[in-house]
Amino acid sequence: MKKSSRISRRAFLGKSATTAFSFTVLPSYLALGKKDSAGNVPPSQRLNLGCVGVGNRANSVITSMCKQKNAMPVAFADVDYYNSERAAQTLAAFPDVRRFDDFRVMLDTMGDDIDAVTVVTPDHTHFVIALEAMRRGKHVYVEKPLTHTFRESELLIQAEKKYKVVTQMGNQGHTSGGASQFQQLVKGGAIKDINKIEAFFKPFEHPGIWFYEKELRIEEYPTAEKAPSSLNWDLWCGPSEMKPFNSLYHPQTWRAFHLYGCGIFGDWGAHILDFPHDYLKLGLPTRVEKLEMLDHNQIIFPRLSKLSMKFPKRGKNLPAVDLTWTDGYGTKPVVDEQYWDKNEDGTSVHPNLNDTGSTLLHRKDGKLAIYRASHGSPSRLLPKVTMREYAEYVKPPRVTQSHQESFVQACLGNGKTTSPFSISGELTQLLHLGVTCQYLNESFDFDRKKKRIRGNARAQAVLDGPEPRKGWTDYYKPIA
Repeated sequence: MKKSSRISRRAFLGKSATTAFSFTVLPSYLALGKKDSAGNVPPSQRLNLGCVGVGNRANSVITSMCKQKNAMPVAFADVDYYNSERAAQTLAAFPDVRRFDDFRVMLDTMGDDIDAVTVVTPDHTHFVIALEAMRRGKHVYVEKPLTHTFRESELLIQAEKKYKVVTQMGNQGHTSGGASQFQQLVKGGAIKDINKIEAFFKPFEHPGIWFYEKELRIEEYPTAEKAPSSLNWDLWCGPSEMKPFNSLYHPQTWRAFHLYGCGIFGDWGAHILDFPHDYLKLGLPTRVEKLEMLDHNQIIFPRLSKLSMKFPKRGKNLPAVDLTWTDGYGTKPVVDEQYWDKNEDGTSVHPNLNDTGSTLLHRKDGKLAIYRASHGSPSRLLPKVTMREYAEYVKPPRVTQSHQESFVQACLGNGKTTSPFSISGELTQLLHLGVTCQYLNESFDFDRKKKRIRGNARAQAVLDGPEPRKGWTDYYKPIA
């Protein structure tokens, strides 16, 4: 929590309690600085939030942030407060919170009262909002993917080092029993010498938001429509090119457009690849290969994508890895029969795999494979009989703190976040390399040390992202 802000609130409370001739009796939770029986926290020990984005996913993030009553929104910023039922729920829950349409005006006006900023907006505006908040000394929680481009992630990694604020990306499975169990299995030797990773995602609900149905596919930008009167379209576009408004962009299907989103890989890859990337120290690949791109164009993401990434050896028990990613229908991998379970009669049964997003990790010795669904799902060893050998490491530890509450507590000086930009920034850069492959429909080599694509200026330009619109260029200067 920002020190000066806490002192001013405490000073106010102290003055209220001791002013001469005053007979005001403060509630015990204010006088003693502790939660009362209803869980109320005194303002001096509460994290004040400036929330950028209030609808859709933002409603869940804000609700979770405030669940333990250690945090409370004091300001909202949104370009359209009337775009969804979830936005209405947020406003109903916090009717007295001051509202702005421009996050910069919110920070100018109420910066002294804001300790941390949540960023739950379309991908292309994450970076500028987060950096503006960090420049002002605010802690930041940013939904995944962290940024819209590789360059933006690099700048936020550098900004975290400079401004020394608490950061967290919203891949909530990174604060879970599943995450702790994965680390246990690495320490216990079950997850070791991984040389092959298969990752996949199949759209399980609202596939129309990804344009997976063939009849919904488009090959050029949609034509102009009248924007809702509640929407500030210029601010919605932020640093990205300002196309004429169309309802395919706002409020939901922007994720499918290269111009504003990062597709399935950028969205769900953060929930599916975060464990192996962090705990197996994958870093960034040396090569990205296009395997298949169905119905490809450079406006929206393909109906089916299949690509691979090559990672070098990184140390003991960390051999070179070949990672394959597939998204779209019919993407569930077939497990080699050596990893199938056995019935009592000796017949083999294919293990049950999640229908949405998962990873299958292969050990070099072929003794077993490790299967995990997305988010905070625990890992399973295949075949099941191998779990006996690692029984003490298989049970996921109980984690009582949510990803959002861990951010709140870190801001209050209690512990650290599990997905700070130093970790999530590089994960997001990995995702941007895949997104670049999807956009170009071609393979390329990558220099891990220089963080540059080798011998392909066009691919490097795509990876960097387009130049920002006028009025937003200051955010893209090097972090001094």
